[in-house]
Amino acid sequence: MANVALIGASGDAGSRILAELSYRGYLVTAIARNTDRIASLPGVTPRQGDANNQQTLEVLLKGHDAVISAVPFTASDAGALVGAVRDAGVVRYLVVGGAGSLEVAPGEKVIDQPDFPEAYKPEARAGAEFLDFLRGVGDLDWTFLSPSAEFVPGERTGKFRLGQDTLLTRDEGSSISFEDYAVALVDELEKPMHVRQRFTVGY
Repeated sequence: MANVALIGASGDAGSRILAELSYRGYLVTAIARNTDRIASLPGVTPRQGDANNQQTLEVLLKGHDAVISAVPFTASDAGALVGAVRDAGVVRYLVVGGAGSLEVAPGEKVIDQPDFPEAYKPEARAGAEFLDFLRGVGDLDWTFLSPSAEFVPGERTGKFRLGQDTLLTRDEGSSISFEDYAVALVDELEKPMHVRQRFTVGY
């Protein structure tokens, strides 16, 4: 998996994933609408692209060993993204997911809790719909990685826990840094443990 395409390479999560990939020696095609916002790092080639333009995205994705998408769900289309990956002939596809669809108890999702912020609900619902769409995709080796409730700038410690569909919590709450999230995602890229599954990461 030496040659990776990263869609959304300039965002909060995407920029940390880009840094982690570069640090580990990957060759990365870093795709964003504005290439000026893509960090200049070893092994990184910036390319302008739109996550919703399936045809042009397909061209950018061809020839890669894997694709990672780190784009907001309300600003992207699951069908267009999956279609571009599929048509480009790439089998491995990793998605930066959301926490809203995780469970706090059997059958009780984070998004349905009374204290869930109203402003975050559109993105959380769109993320849940994206995951549902992926679960119907049988011809790609996809993985959807949900962060913890607090997904924030921090440090790269390499120390975290993994889970499946339940929100990870501790006494201090539920959190993961962008930096450690990137470590977990690239670990999954290197040693796939959750193919056609969602999993989560937290402290």
